[in-house]
Amino acid sequence: MYISLCVIAYNEEDYINSILEDIKHQDYNHQDMELVLVDSASTDKTRELMQDFLNKNDTEFRKISLLDNPKRTLPCGWNVALKAYEGEAILKVDAHATIPKDFVSKNVALLKSGEDVCGGRRPTIIKDGTNWQDTLLLAENSMFGSSIASFRNNPGKTYVKSIFHGAYKRKVFDKIGGFNENLTRTEDNEIHYRIRKAGFKIAFDPEIVSYQYIRSSLPKMLKQKHANGYWIGKTLRVCPGCLSLYHFVPFAFVMAILVSSLLCIFTKLSIIYMLTGLMWGAYIALALLMAVMAVVGADKKSRHLSAILLPVLFFLLHVSYGLGTLKSIFK
Repeated sequence: MYISLCVIAYNEEDYINSILEDIKHQDYNHQDMELVLVDSASTDKTRELMQDFLNKNDTEFRKISLLDNPKRTLPCGWNVALKAYEGEAILKVDAHATIPKDFVSKNVALLKSGEDVCGGRRPTIIKDGTNWQDTLLLAENSMFGSSIASFRNNPGKTYVKSIFHGAYKRKVFDKIGGFNENLTRTEDNEIHYRIRKAGFKIAFDPEIVSYQYIRSSLPKMLKQKHANGYWIGKTLRVCPGCLSLYHFVPFAFVMAILVSSLLCIFTKLSIIYMLTGLMWGAYIALALLMAVMAVVGADKKSRHLSAILLPVLFFLLHVSYGLGTLKSIFK
């Protein structure tokens, strides 16, 4: 199968060489691989590094293209790639990721077995590995700190609603069209919703694994969560069917904090104080339980004293995400 592997990048000079080297070392026949690189008007050396890779490896693959995405956003970048790729299927890979050498071959094998769309697990990893970043990773990898999405966890070989690094046969996008360019961060939710509506199934195979680098600091992570929450609110107005209930849990939590706080200030009803106390008690107990589970489930080298801050990290991540949704809904 002639497969087109696509990477969209914006200001990824610290990561782009790594993912390109991963692609170069894939065990799939390189003459059956097209590499589509899309630079989203980067202001650093990302495009220069992509061009350098193309110059040095032009004959290594069946074809390498370097394209420009002047609109910058990710869905616009994917549409640039969809208009240009030549393969029988397209495989999406994030620039902020790393893939094992059998990543392409395992995706192709699943497509050849009869699936139209497929993908696998996407655990998160850290780039530098400081003690504090290990703790951030524990928070991100916890179901309580991120989500219950299939690509974050492992439901076994099954069909799912969405995937992260996905492979798609050409007929899929021929039928449903491209990405919604109005959705900057939830484009995958919307495109997978349309894919399912069009009658295609999304196959999940836990044997297919890729890895995503988390944000390197707490401020960057909180900014990302806030933006994710913000786009959930915007997507609610565009395509409510592509969202799940868990997307709104942080929003519900933030609303519970605001409403209960206001009621406690302006009323003197004992039941309000009791319900508020029960809410906070339940949340704190759950946060402590999930923190213990995260530490126990981690390898020994990832366990540091800073892990005692996991309940606080969970709270900050939930509030940041929830405030983003709140801002978007009422904006």
